[in-house]
Amino acid sequence: MPRELSDLPYARYLKPLETEPEPDTGYETVHLDGAHFQDVRASGARFEESAGTGVTFQGGSLRFARFSDVWFRDTRWLGVDLSQTHWMDAELIDTALSGVEIFGSGLRRVRFEGCKFDGVNFRDANLQDVQFVDCVLRQPDFIGAKLTRVGFPGSSIDGMTLHDARLKEVDLRGARALGISQGIEALRGAIISPPQLMDLAPAFAQTFGITVRDD
Repeated sequence: MPRELSDLPYARYLKPLETEPEPDTGYETVHLDGAHFQDVRASGARFEESAGTGVTFQGGSLRFARFSDVWFRDTRWLGVDLSQTHWMDAELIDTALSGVEIFGSGLRRVRFEGCKFDGVNFRDANLQDVQFVDCVLRQPDFIGAKLTRVGFPGSSIDGMTLHDARLKEVDLRGARALGISQGIEALRGAIISPPQLMDLAPAFAQTFGITVRDD
């Protein structure tokens, strides 16, 4: 995976984006560098073979936007509406997402590394071949989401909600911490380690009405 901007196969073709993204507009081989976009309205925008470094999106909406073969590093997404967006072959490194709405979105072959998620809404999203590597996820909401071949190596998960989520080949064994606040019954289809099973035992017992006694 590319570690630096110069590692991207399309790096030499990148050109600066000199204006705010606009609705229903296509952007190819653009570089968003150090910009602060406040309440940008760019629903339906399309980004392909593009990169972002040190950029901030605060408020606003990129609903229905498409991100294909994109690379973001040291970026911040704060209170942005990313619902029903589509991400494919994307990588986000050292990125912060807080209060972001990404419900109903499709993420395929996406890698998050060293990212921080705070109250991100993944409801009804479809995640396929997604990796959360060395990330911190606080109160992520996966209600009704579909997760296929998703992993969390080195990540810390706190207060995850999983009601009505559908999991297939989801590997939680590499997570440094695993905290599920609601919907633990949706773990069917997930892979966990023996220590994680012991940590989750009280929640399993409560969910399924099991009484544990040693007398």
